[in-house]
Amino acid sequence: MTKSKIGGIAYYVPERAVTNHDLEKVMDTSDEWIQERTGIVERRYGVKHKETTSTMGARAAEKAIERAGISKEEVDFIIFATLSPDYYFPGCGVLLQRELGITKTEIGALDVRNQCSGFIYGLSIADQFVKSGMYKNVLLVGAEMHSMGLDFSTQGRNVTVIFGDGAGAAVIQPTEEEGEGILTTKLHSDGTYAEKLAFINPGSHGGYHFDKMGEEVDFGFSDAEFGEIFMNQHMVENGQIYPNMEGQHVFKMAVQKFPQVIMEALGAVGMATTDIDMLIPHQANLRISKFVQKVLKLQDDQVWNNIQKFGNTTAASVPIALCEAVEAGAVKKGDLVCLAAFGSGFTWGSALIRW
Repeated sequence: MTKSKIGGIAYYVPERAVTNHDLEKVMDTSDEWIQERTGIVERRYGVKHKETTSTMGARAAEKAIERAGISKEEVDFIIFATLSPDYYFPGCGVLLQRELGITKTEIGALDVRNQCSGFIYGLSIADQFVKSGMYKNVLLVGAEMHSMGLDFSTQGRNVTVIFGDGAGAAVIQPTEEEGEGILTTKLHSDGTYAEKLAFINPGSHGGYHFDKMGEEVDFGFSDAEFGEIFMNQHMVENGQIYPNMEGQHVFKMAVQKFPQVIMEALGAVGMATTDIDMLIPHQANLRISKFVQKVLKLQDDQVWNNIQKFGNTTAASVPIALCEAVEAGAVKKGDLVCLAAFGSGFTWGSALIRW
């Protein structure tokens, strides 16, 4: 039976490293405070007006395509996962296609908006496409340009210090080799607490969801006045034009769902945590990764963390970390690799791969 495998993987991060000390200059924070709560020492920021989510994705994709042993023209489908697209619409998939110069083939492009778990969701979709025989070379990209949309005032520090820019890409291909490839993927979501980690505005909701956030909201103006006043005053004053996060709630959910979805994947293929050679968690917070490692009873050399130098690159964090681990020789042929992510929505997922 045909299965799918990652035939080539690569990543790209911008040159500019922004340290915690750099952030101290623009907001009331400290290197000690950031490291204690997140584990982050520095992150990368792209060059404004010269780099975008899709251009960074293209740089990673070019390397992944080369490593997969194919030409750009042989890519027959694109999946692009991000929460920071170049445009509100169209999505980054078609922009990546244009950046790679493969528009003449008119292949399909799918955009995945599952935030931190976007790459896992995209991998599951690509897996189904390849196993069914529909496509042979699916280009899967996770990329983020967070620095263009963060609040660099003290008000936004709890979120801003966490995120960085970067991109990862993989080419998903068929394999007939015994014991190789993607073994299973598990996907979940629960929208009950969607606003606990959200970017509320701008959006098309018109305030629809606000009475579902635990309290009635009286804006004090008519529907006719809504658009002008809401866009210019309420959004800014309440910080809704920037990402918002209730950190404690997110942490509690993450440390619960990470182990659950990993154990679910292992159970589906009759394996246990002792079979895992390398766990690649979404780089949300070093404290979360360490907690999950402890619950699963894994050693330090069985978990790959790079949030210290790249921050949280959400949809890009899993492919960046996986590629780093492969390049460092920490993931070898025959290893059982577990990918896992949890993020806004809330959405979460896992994947088991025999490398």
